[in-house]
Amino acid sequence: MKTLTYAYYPGCSLHSTAKEYDLSTKAICQKLNIELQEIPDWNCCGASTAHSTSHELAQQLPLRNLDIAKKMGMNDVVAPCAACYNRLKLASVQAGHSVQVLSMMKLIASLPNERIQQAVSHQLSGLKVACYYGCMMLRPKSVADGEDSENPTSLDRLSKLAGADPVAWSHATECCGGSLALSKQNIVQRLSTDIATAARESGADIIITACPMCQTNLDSRQIGDQRTPILYFTQLLGLAMGFSPNELGLQRLLISPHPALAKVLEGSVA
Repeated sequence: MKTLTYAYYPGCSLHSTAKEYDLSTKAICQKLNIELQEIPDWNCCGASTAHSTSHELAQQLPLRNLDIAKKMGMNDVVAPCAACYNRLKLASVQAGHSVQVLSMMKLIASLPNERIQQAVSHQLSGLKVACYYGCMMLRPKSVADGEDSENPTSLDRLSKLAGADPVAWSHATECCGGSLALSKQNIVQRLSTDIATAARESGADIIITACPMCQTNLDSRQIGDQRTPILYFTQLLGLAMGFSPNELGLQRLLISPHPALAKVLEGSVA
């Protein structure tokens, strides 16, 4: 299997609140023979606030990271975080930068089925999954990498390759409220609860996402006694590739996924 090499931009979340996304990303990339070379001395891309305060800052912060990647001899940068990907890709497009920016979702989904199937050792048969795409990777069109903003399919396809069953549901691209979690908590609680409720009513055991902000909001802002576990898609794939829940950071999730995963993990991984 040919080694694929990319510059890796983890961003602030994957080095802090979303360490489990970083862990699971590196785990599955190892199985898929993908080498990730972290950009040295990377800086925050300004995703949360820079674009609302200064257009120049919103451009220069991500472009500095792309320039470093270019000096590494890299033509492709992978950004797992949806917000980081959005800012890096938008800045690259607007500035006509020569470095291509990919989301981790897009990178993994672009691999041939056979490459992923060779890495899967444990089919997650019977696990019902709601694939949640959110906003940042699908809009604007210049950032979406060909993914249909109204009917995306990448996560659904990857779920099937892991042996899981993606459900048809109504909220796959609904907004979770994003950074309003800090200023308008009631709005984020309502949106997150609506998304989780829609997933359960569609028969889903878990929700998977590719965005740290979405994961945090859905994992921490659901209201009510019934709450749906929120995993990163890389954690789902990692389970199918034989990694243990602890190796993938599942213990860091606020809503424990273990009851939902028990039927597919029993006797396979610790």
